[in-house]
Amino acid sequence: MEHLIELRNIYKIYQMGSEEVHALDGISLTIDQGEFVAIVGQSGSGKSTAMNIIGCLDVPTSGTYHLGGVDVSTMHDDQQAEIRNKMLGFIFQQYNLIPKLTVQENVELPLLYAGISAEERRERAIHSLERVGLQDKRKNLPSQLSGGQQQRVSIARALAGNPSLILADEPTGALDSRTGREVLGFLQKLNQEGDTVVLITHDNSIAVKAKRIVRLQDGRIIYDGDAQDPQAVVQAREEEEAEA
Repeated sequence: MEHLIELRNIYKIYQMGSEEVHALDGISLTIDQGEFVAIVGQSGSGKSTAMNIIGCLDVPTSGTYHLGGVDVSTMHDDQQAEIRNKMLGFIFQQYNLIPKLTVQENVELPLLYAGISAEERRERAIHSLERVGLQDKRKNLPSQLSGGQQQRVSIARALAGNPSLILADEPTGALDSRTGREVLGFLQKLNQEGDTVVLITHDNSIAVKAKRIVRLQDGRIIYDGDAQDPQAVVQAREEEEAEA
């Protein structure tokens, strides 16, 4: 079976003066359609670099990355942008909503850039807002919503493009713990409905809400397995103690 995501021996090397920094140091990883995976690690672990490569925001120094069977590891910017529009839905820590646009207009905006007709944009936006329970807020401005509701709008915006993959980068980072749990609940619900979710976080209490954890340290994968496996927690504690 073809994997949705297949990273093979990925290196990302930066030149810092006379020193080479290996942000990713030869990682290999596969993720299948319908999985809910948390990529977790402390600052400097390589998780943000991994997200940028998975999200077609950057290319590796060496190694190959296949997304939906397509080799995207050597694509130039325009090709990557096209893949992002067709296959990826992004959810960021900051909601990135445009204040002057209504909730519905914010959700429609990426579809407008993709050249989708006004009628289909409207239908998709309303359907996406229904999925996150905000169809009654579609005429509101972002400033009239709570932080949790604004993050749900950004989830609806990600869903409107019918992506193969939802990539969530620290999606609860700007929220209080209760609202954060609600947003995670929505991501779990979307995964139960068949969506593939990759969650990037430094927070182990959030990572365990996924079904699988991939833990990075110094640009390498040190754990890849069931989020409920005791070993996942052991690795987290060891990492936290090393940081202390």
